[in-house]
Amino acid sequence: MRHAALEVADIFRLHGPAWRQAQRGHLSQGQLKVMSAIEQCRSAALGGHVLRCDGCGTDQVSYNSCRNRHCPKCQASAAQRWLEARSADLLPVEYYHVVFTLPAPIAEIAYANKAVVYGLLFDIAAQTLLTIGGDPKHLGARLGVTLVLHTWGSALTHHPHVHGIVPGGGLAPDGERWIACRRGFFLPVRVLSRLFRRRFLEALQQAHHDGRLQFFGEHASLADAEAFARWLVPLRQCEWVVYAKRPFAGPEAVLAYLSRYTHRVAISNSRLVSLDQRGVTFRWKDYRVKGRTRYKTMTLDAGEFMRRFLLHVLPGGFHRIRHYGLLANCSRSASLALVRQLLQAPAAGTAARRLPTRGATDLRLPALWSRHDRRADLPARRADSRASPIGRAAMSASALHSIHSSTPYASARPLRAGQSTSVDSWPCRRSSSTVSCGIAAARPVATRLCVHRGRYRGAAARLQSP
Repeated sequence: MRHAALEVADIFRLHGPAWRQAQRGHLSQGQLKVMSAIEQCRSAALGGHVLRCDGCGTDQVSYNSCRNRHCPKCQASAAQRWLEARSADLLPVEYYHVVFTLPAPIAEIAYANKAVVYGLLFDIAAQTLLTIGGDPKHLGARLGVTLVLHTWGSALTHHPHVHGIVPGGGLAPDGERWIACRRGFFLPVRVLSRLFRRRFLEALQQAHHDGRLQFFGEHASLADAEAFARWLVPLRQCEWVVYAKRPFAGPEAVLAYLSRYTHRVAISNSRLVSLDQRGVTFRWKDYRVKGRTRYKTMTLDAGEFMRRFLLHVLPGGFHRIRHYGLLANCSRSASLALVRQLLQAPAAGTAARRLPTRGATDLRLPALWSRHDRRADLPARRADSRASPIGRAAMSASALHSIHSSTPYASARPLRAGQSTSVDSWPCRRSSSTVSCGIAAARPVATRLCVHRGRYRGAAARLQSP
């Protein structure tokens, strides 16, 4: 598996300590936690696993991931799990992509009021779609909506917007039939834009009246009700961007799209070009330009790069993927079953696009890969951990191929020796067959790992020379 030569973690490790010292008192606890998690991700600080192939004697070190939702390296498995869960919700109809964007003045005050403004963005966008979709003048049906929050532009600027994935039709008010959109046309975007603007400004003014908004710096004067009302006047007159893209090619295309968008972070490691005395250089897309010239590179000072990256840290517990209407969590199963009955379509479950597995027959993840199943098998894992320092995690070829092979063993800290462990089989790199692998007794693995809330925590593993 190819890995990026430069990572966000490298920038944080090199320039983070000095920058945090200079910004002392100006960074939130959430931002500091994100920096710490990214710096330690897949390093000796979070512990790991050591494997040895009995066929060729190759040692493999796998360090644990931070699993922070802002980490560029920890989103693939989360996206795959979410994708497989949502594949059952797909319907055999056209799907449309709708984008709701906040104007720049509101984006400026949203930074100090993320939970309030982002929550309004979700709710008002969903209300707009459900209202216009339910209007008999347009569709007259109850829609199902999935919204995904993105807060960044391509240059890491603060640009809050939501991407909506909507089936091309809805359930009739009487629940007796499915009403489809006109082929290739969803809803009029101008009507969506006008209603979205009016309702959002009304909700924002109500939030100000209730004292839920905070203002600092150049916006401190907006704490006054009259000043805030005057500030809203030009926003009622400008155009708000609501964009509807052409329908997808089918349910499989929807899944492929969602796999790219749902768990995306502000910038991926693949977009980083270099880190030198000038700063951080990365690739970005200028949407104001058409053609190939829209792809450009930008160089920012390391401190400015980290500041822009941390602009997009979400409040703790804030859900960035939400479902409304027919897809609302409280009634999703019943609504989809009724719709499939009306469409006479079988239940979806085989449309998920799995990641390639390089010779493995299935994707068997480690027992502690998912934190959602920790309660079911926690007693067994505790018993297994007492018999072995890292348990008996089942890892397939696809899981082991994702190991960062360039991580130096020397970075791990030596601990107590004299222990050994075993794992299931994995493909030997020097042989065409799959062989049974384990840690040889002659070179035991030194580990110190513990189970806490269903995940391993502790120091890293390191091979001890005989």
